[in-house]
Amino acid sequence: MRTQGGSANNLKFICEFRPDEDNSVNGDFESVTVILPAQCSISQLRLRICMKAQEQNCHPDPFAILDPEKYILLYARGDDWYEAHDDCQIIRTLDIPWSHDDSPCLVAHIVAKPLVAGDSEQKKNQQECLTYLIGHDLDNEASDRLGELTFTRRKLASPRRLELRNRDKVLYATEPWVTQAPIPNELEEWLNRKLCLTLHYMSKISFSIQVDLKATPDVLLEVFRRVMADQRVEYNSSEELVLKVSGREEFLSGENCLCDFLWVRQCLKANQDLHLSVVPVSQLAADTVRFVDWPLVDGFSGQFSSHDDLSLLGKDLDDIFMISLWDCNRKFRVKLLGFDIPQLPNKPPQSVYVEASILYGGKVLCSVSSLPKLFGDEVLWNEWLEFDILLRDLPRGVKLSFTINTCASDVSPTTKDPKPGLSRDSKVSLNKHTDTQKGKTKILYFVNLLLIDHRSVLSQGPYTLHMWSYPDLEDGAITYQADKLSSATNPHIDESMAISFLLDRYSFPVVLPNTFSHNDGSGSPTSDLFPDKSTSSTQCTSPITDSLSPHGKRDYLKRFREESVQYGSNLPHFLRNINWLDRRVVEDVHWLLGLWDPGELDVHVALELLSMDFPDEIVRKLAVRRLESLPNDDVLKYLLQLVQTLKVEPYHDSFLARYLIQRALRSKRIGHFFFWYVRSEVAGCPYFRQRMAVILEAYLLGCGQAMINIFTQQVQAVEALQEVAMIIKRLYPDKTDLPSSAPLKLQELLRSSNLPNEFLLPFDPRIKVGTILLDKCKVMASKKKPLWLEFSPMPSPTSSTPVGIIFKEGDDLRQDMLVIQTLVVMESIWQEQSLDLNLIPYGCISTGHNIGMIEIVRNAATIAAVQRSHGGTTAAFRNDALFEWLRSKCPLQEIHYKTVERFVKSCAGYCVATYVLGIGDRHNDNIMITDQGNLFHIDFGHILGNRKHFLGVSRERAPFVLTPDFLYVMGRLRGRNSLYFQRFRDTCSQAYLLLRSHSRLLVTLFSLMLLTGIPELSAAEDMRYLREALQEDQTEAEAKEHFLQRIAECEQLGWTVQANWWIHMVAGIR
Repeated sequence: MRTQGGSANNLKFICEFRPDEDNSVNGDFESVTVILPAQCSISQLRLRICMKAQEQNCHPDPFAILDPEKYILLYARGDDWYEAHDDCQIIRTLDIPWSHDDSPCLVAHIVAKPLVAGDSEQKKNQQECLTYLIGHDLDNEASDRLGELTFTRRKLASPRRLELRNRDKVLYATEPWVTQAPIPNELEEWLNRKLCLTLHYMSKISFSIQVDLKATPDVLLEVFRRVMADQRVEYNSSEELVLKVSGREEFLSGENCLCDFLWVRQCLKANQDLHLSVVPVSQLAADTVRFVDWPLVDGFSGQFSSHDDLSLLGKDLDDIFMISLWDCNRKFRVKLLGFDIPQLPNKPPQSVYVEASILYGGKVLCSVSSLPKLFGDEVLWNEWLEFDILLRDLPRGVKLSFTINTCASDVSPTTKDPKPGLSRDSKVSLNKHTDTQKGKTKILYFVNLLLIDHRSVLSQGPYTLHMWSYPDLEDGAITYQADKLSSATNPHIDESMAISFLLDRYSFPVVLPNTFSHNDGSGSPTSDLFPDKSTSSTQCTSPITDSLSPHGKRDYLKRFREESVQYGSNLPHFLRNINWLDRRVVEDVHWLLGLWDPGELDVHVALELLSMDFPDEIVRKLAVRRLESLPNDDVLKYLLQLVQTLKVEPYHDSFLARYLIQRALRSKRIGHFFFWYVRSEVAGCPYFRQRMAVILEAYLLGCGQAMINIFTQQVQAVEALQEVAMIIKRLYPDKTDLPSSAPLKLQELLRSSNLPNEFLLPFDPRIKVGTILLDKCKVMASKKKPLWLEFSPMPSPTSSTPVGIIFKEGDDLRQDMLVIQTLVVMESIWQEQSLDLNLIPYGCISTGHNIGMIEIVRNAATIAAVQRSHGGTTAAFRNDALFEWLRSKCPLQEIHYKTVERFVKSCAGYCVATYVLGIGDRHNDNIMITDQGNLFHIDFGHILGNRKHFLGVSRERAPFVLTPDFLYVMGRLRGRNSLYFQRFRDTCSQAYLLLRSHSRLLVTLFSLMLLTGIPELSAAEDMRYLREALQEDQTEAEAKEHFLQRIAECEQLGWTVQANWWIHMVAGIR
């Protein structure tokens, strides 16, 4: 290699040799100085250091420096040490502090240290704890130091450490549950009244005060200090204090007014006393991070220099150390060698062929098929498959897909895609099993390989990949389009199909450049959330492309950008029409997006840009930047979808993954649900198990010991209850009429289980439960044998009501979670317009694969129970049964009026919500009502217009449930109008039109949940019901009239609902 000292393109490194235990900044150590071109790699830097050390005889084993498994190269930046981890990284891209000396070169100081071998006992115990919490052992899969798993674990340490350094410890420990929604109309009277609340300080003093709802927690603490001084009660006045809701893990803190706290509003609604405990911050559980973190690596590891630096033009052979992908002008091809399978399937096909495809996101860019062969335990092809795509046009994140397919008769399927290079949506998913393949062929196995890996290096040479079996219809789907999105291989190598193939080899690594010229992106990263130099500056100065317009001018693009601000909602449509295989077009799009202010995007547009239609890294970065400004409440609203969207990312380390980890580390509220949402995917989704596990590990390493203890107790509780539930199902299989001994057997199993003495509920971390109340627990009489469990509450001055949960094993609760989350979103849309419809989005969470918990709503009964109490099964036809039940709960006329008002509002809310979401299987055992008249629905097993059938006939004809007994409560008798019924119609119309104005958000949220593989939400076509229900193509007046007609239709068909309910009670149809 040629080096020219004094050239502006050269860099100088002063390398000190230090023992493994020494990280001091100053010291007397042996050192060498090397100068080499800026476009050289870390590997070449190692070689230079080795040669210089040997020349100066200043190191005992110079050749060990060449081995990254023996010696690491470090540099100091601030108080931290960073490792130059990737030997292929260009030294120009190192995020290292450069300085000047007398020479014309930039100078950097680095340290070479021997790598410490072996794991300490602390590290071993730490990994055991993490494996238990994650539910998966990542260390069993980690081998190659540059493999994606290890590489991701190392790279995620830097943003985690930055987040921990900036974390407000008190706010993290005492984050309040607040709302930005206006105060509901029914509570507005409290704005002119005083709120009575009681403060408690340990066991020393308790007193009541009256305060304004506009007061802040600081005002209450100031009153507390004055009372303590007046009463001469001793306490440490210098200690920081915080207000905690008595009996709950919930705080009143910050600068919010009292009326903004969710618990305050709940107490006002329920006419419940408000009790607060004054707690010294020092007495809260410590959030110290005790885990040993991964050593930091350079922020630009896995990123390469510009195309100009890597270009072969004008270089001698000795100057070439890697090749730019953009210099590869040949077509991509793959040599199919063959496959073998340890054990043939029970019904093997006669002949098969292999289809190889180029995938980008969920789209097939090009496909080529092999010749058919007779199926056997080993089949050989040795056949080259060539694609009509140039290597230089491959985008980052592109995959090579293989599927093994049965042949349709004896017809050869050897055809190429007629339009290679054009993006076309693939209709194949793991959920629509009806002839998902061409003709009558069937996919048997699939596997994908990232052609450009996580380090931006092109895959080369031979591969043997273990394939996934394509699930049959009876097996059920695991996740939507995993055959397009996952790059994981089957871990069960002893029993899985293995396919072997060969990619073209090159004399040097082929890498994807960051930019066209190294002047395109300069400077240090602007934030640790987006550390990659390739994306921190997207303004390219490459030649102007004419692909986007006849004129092909960048000023045209800029003018388009400036004029399109008001049309930001059309950005997804614009990007869907981009040819992502045309690099010049892509450069212009990236330049355009670099000018876009993320704040100008609506949230629903940002969420849409995170769907599988947009795998491009810069597009997804723009979407994530928009989400950065969301308050915690909004992040929680969309967290369920955001976790699912991690499956779309080509690589484990992504902008979205970093964003979610950082928001979880910043907020315990977000962190709690993030833990359970991700852990559920680790358990239930093998195609993305490693990704979800490494992201969850990245969060757990920084969440703090208090959260680790909480999660450990919760996991222990879930595992103990799951074991009990499985035994109960084995003891009482497929029986709905349980023997009288079932409760005693359940109590015996619970008594001997490993339940912790206390734990926070996974579906609501504000509620801590104590010991289980065995005499109140029972097995519910349904097929899956759910467990009705009750626990003692935490001590509180106000409530001694047990906390109830239903624990389910064998049911997928993710669909219920989606519906309940959507109800929360709907409620927030209504509350923004001061419309409070008293929805009850009860707690529900999936804690593993087909495992979960559901909250029991207290002081509530099913409509069936109400009817049984007023005449038995025939009460299904009694129009006044519900009215009489409500009146018995509210003997005072004034209270009864409020009860009816609450009923009207909640009934309107659920009528609109269940219609829009197409919720089916509505019978009187999954519609409930509280003592205060709050109607609500439970058990959302059928959605998006999927109705339940009996003997081949749909049991439901009405658009939603509005029965004669509901109308009777509103005063609607025999078609006679009433004030309450008119208010019901007006409320429905207002609520429906408000949802319709947010139809794109609702459709997007459901579209992102396609990734779960929920049976009734498994293809893009399933969105059609939602769009039709929201009348997207109609005017507002037409949409309003449409819903009023649905109300009239329900009135006419009310008797059919009553008949269904009577049959349900008599025959017990479920």
